[in-house]
Amino acid sequence: MPGSLGKLPERGLILDESEAKALKPLAAVDGQPAFEEAWQAEVLAIADTLVQNGMFSASAWSDTLGAALEEAAIAGAVDNQETYYRCALQALETLVASNSEIDRQSMAGKRRDWEQAYLSTPHGKPVNLKTE
Repeated sequence: MPGSLGKLPERGLILDESEAKALKPLAAVDGQPAFEEAWQAEVLAIADTLVQNGMFSASAWSDTLGAALEEAAIAGAVDNQETYYRCALQALETLVASNSEIDRQSMAGKRRDWEQAYLSTPHGKPVNLKTE
């Protein structure tokens, strides 16, 4: 659905306590968590939400993630959780840029804004992103 962000549920991505307890870490074949940090799994939650809301299809997500993983393997990237996270993020950014009005330049600018915000925030304090 190019030019649209899809329709997000009214309650957004926030889980209530019972839903949060029901979630288990994404486990790899060896029983270890799929990601080193819980926040890294958010890329999959965002992708799933965008699939459920029609921004792109599950097969487009699968194909784009598979291509990113294949590119990483060809480039000699280590097969680990960090590589998987980076590939998932790359796939999500590719699909968002292809299926919405948000382009890669906008994403790069927002990433720089966040980096500046967290680097200038004292440890233990909330990060505040300046808005225009």
